[in-house]
Amino acid sequence: MPPETPLQVYWSPDFLEHRVSPGHPESAARLEAIIAGLRAAGLWDQVPRIDAPAVALERLQLIHPAGYVARLQAAIDRGARVVDSADTEVSAGSFQAALKMAGAGMQAVDDVLGGKTTAGFVLGRPPGHHALPDLAMGFCLLANLALAARHAQTAHGLERIAVIDWDVHHGNGTQAAFYNSAAVQFISLHEYPLYPGTGAADESGSGAGLGFTCNIPLAAGAGDERYLQLLEGPVTDILTGYRPDMIFISAGFDAHAADPLGHMQISSAGFAAMTRQIKQLAGELCHGRIVSFLEGGYNLDALAESVVAHVAELAHRANTA
Repeated sequence: MPPETPLQVYWSPDFLEHRVSPGHPESAARLEAIIAGLRAAGLWDQVPRIDAPAVALERLQLIHPAGYVARLQAAIDRGARVVDSADTEVSAGSFQAALKMAGAGMQAVDDVLGGKTTAGFVLGRPPGHHALPDLAMGFCLLANLALAARHAQTAHGLERIAVIDWDVHHGNGTQAAFYNSAAVQFISLHEYPLYPGTGAADESGSGAGLGFTCNIPLAAGAGDERYLQLLEGPVTDILTGYRPDMIFISAGFDAHAADPLGHMQISSAGFAAMTRQIKQLAGELCHGRIVSFLEGGYNLDALAESVVAHVAELAHRANTA
């Protein structure tokens, strides 16, 4: 029996309460612009929205040591403005927002595997793909996607998970979480060199995970054609060989031509085409199962347009062969 809906969006007003200083690129205005774009496109009311639950603190230990979580909470409770790195700002509402980001990803996994929806999109912040197990960095506090992937493994018994990270910055936190594991095939397409400085092609995993990390560093200026060539070629080949049970996307939109933090040339239509390709693969390989997480994207107009394109593609009923 097919799922009730092709897509559910996971959202909470608490995501807006993660406050940063004026001029910081990762602000609540990002979500406000996206929501306005979804409303204008008729998608805000068309796609079912699920209230993001806060994750239980003990579940964070799937990735993060208890000491890190306690340190993060204590810093926020005492009014700290930054955690671990100068660009990773926090406010009184940041810990709750982070708990709901992590909880939303786990809920999306439960709903996809429980047959309620084919795909989930976590529309929230703070982002997560730079967060290391014991270090906040790059605007990220908790490793949202990595936590959801580990939840899929531990709570649902999934044996093979694929992660595609197309944020313009390398997802060093996600890579670190699974660098020694064959149970996650991590694939990152990113501008290189660029923050955080990781993601060279020779970073390919270690131990049991050797060969299950695939970094595809790209020179500045790559656009729609190059990204689609890679997704339709080597990425498709890797995933077809791996046969994942579910695909996760670190959906950063800062590789857009208009983004101030990257130097790539992807268009909003390009992100739609990239989403279609991954959705087609998911339909062929894992019953259409996708969980996508908002990561970067800092030009508000380009971000809103790109997310609308991404959501519209995911919301089309998938062919879950």
